[in-house]
Amino acid sequence: MGRTLESRAHVTRLLQRTGFDAAPDAVDAAQKAGFEATLERVLTPTGADRGAGATPAPDLGSLPARNSEAQQKGARKTEDGTEPKKPGDDPVPKHYREVLRQQREELIQWWLERMVAAEHPWAEKRTLLWHNHWATSIQKVRSAAAMLQQNETLRRLGGGDFRELARAMVVDPALMVWLDAEGSVAEAPNENLGRELMELFVLGVGHYTESDVRQAAAALTGWTVDRRGHPWKAQFKPGRHDQGQQTVVGETADFSARTLIDHLVSLPDSHAHVAIRMWGALVSNENKPSQTALARVTAAYGQQRDTKAMFRAVFADEAFADADNVLVKQPVEYVVGSLRALGVRPSALPQKARRQLLTRTLTGLGQTPFAPDSVGGWPAGAAWLTTAAAQVRITFAQQLVRHADLDDVDAAATAERPDLLARKLGVGAWSAATSEVLRAAARDSRKVTAVALTAPEHLVLS
Repeated sequence: MGRTLESRAHVTRLLQRTGFDAAPDAVDAAQKAGFEATLERVLTPTGADRGAGATPAPDLGSLPARNSEAQQKGARKTEDGTEPKKPGDDPVPKHYREVLRQQREELIQWWLERMVAAEHPWAEKRTLLWHNHWATSIQKVRSAAAMLQQNETLRRLGGGDFRELARAMVVDPALMVWLDAEGSVAEAPNENLGRELMELFVLGVGHYTESDVRQAAAALTGWTVDRRGHPWKAQFKPGRHDQGQQTVVGETADFSARTLIDHLVSLPDSHAHVAIRMWGALVSNENKPSQTALARVTAAYGQQRDTKAMFRAVFADEAFADADNVLVKQPVEYVVGSLRALGVRPSALPQKARRQLLTRTLTGLGQTPFAPDSVGGWPAGAAWLTTAAAQVRITFAQQLVRHADLDDVDAAATAERPDLLARKLGVGAWSAATSEVLRAAARDSRKVTAVALTAPEHLVLS
């Protein structure tokens, strides 16, 4: 155990890690209320979230036809004597790709807008955590509507019983398409979903065998995705299901998808797996929980698989107050936190600027929402601090300050600007090296703000 954070730094850390920023007035109020009261307010907010309410989910609609009739009949061209159009000449697939791109961009910008606008940001931060846990990519799913449906499931169920969340996710259309589960039948069960269910989602490596994977895959056969409706729906076809009993991690039964989940999430190894994944995202990616801490967190999670109680135990642990447990901000946290700190709403920006500040920046930094790198999610820790990423952050900061209202920085005396920016960005204190750079740039309010946005102290959740 290293140095314990003093009270202001402790609540600042809490606000940053349960949200995206730590505004000065919010930190002042949290310090006055105390850590425990602030934690309860964050986990169980009262009153409507006007910011989230003002950013309703987009109506994305169905995708148009992917291929033209001429393309579909291409193999029969000799029957009617016509030549099929070349791919580049056919307007149908071109229109499909354009609508696909527009819907993806609209979906990404909507969620980022909601993260920036939310008055109770824990719901969005928690959804981002679960998105990384149940990592599903639109690159393969292609349907923005299906990804939006999954996002709403994660938000609605992500703060309650983990069993309910897992039950919904194992038949989530986007996840099923992502892991090739929609065509899994008794004669040829696909093991992808069963394997990732055990390895990543509910149980963890080392707590199952290859036989368990095969048996779980058999239990999940028969499920498919009905793509005719909007949005897509999961559909069970009994005739495709492997009837009979399976043996999965010590239990033999005629498992359904629902009872398979109930069995797996009841195992103590599942409790520890979920707790450790969330610990790595919220406390420390480097320092694993002690046996005592893990026992405390899993006890809170308990047989009810209460994720709110688990999160409360994680934040209340003494390790959360350890000054050494610093986390590197993920790109979404960095971009959203910077926008919130400077009061810039994406929807107020011209479309070109919005695309540059959000989509292109996050693409350049390597973390585009709805498109995680793999089913294992995005990397953690210092992997984000590359030289290429540093240049992207500089460009982002220089562009962001052009759209920010910096009247308070302008009004401050030059010598006071570094301290003012520390408070705006939720930074406890600048290092000596950063202070020197900020003092050198302080005569220009936009320049000094851009420098502060790229300073090492703003790149971490201290």
